[in-house]
Amino acid sequence: MTTAVLTPTEPLKASDRCDRCGAAAYVRVVLGGGELLFCAHHGKKYSESLAKVAVEIHDFSDKLIETETKTTTATATAEDER
Repeated sequence: MTTAVLTPTEPLKASDRCDRCGAAAYVRVVLGGGELLFCAHHGKKYSESLAKVAVEIHDFSDKLIETETKTTTATATAEDER
């Protein structure tokens, strides 16, 4: 019996891009021989198919929501100050 040892993956960087459309990557799919990167949209769109073939899936799209919330709050604060 062979036991696979998985190493922790690096966090995604701003320079990591979606393999489908080139947008910022928020989902890393680790396959047997490599990995694929997807934006939140394509990660969600292909999630069922990817789950069938992936060794691991790392979804960082929750970081996207946090960023949007902070931006919305900052915009509202700036408008209130006017």
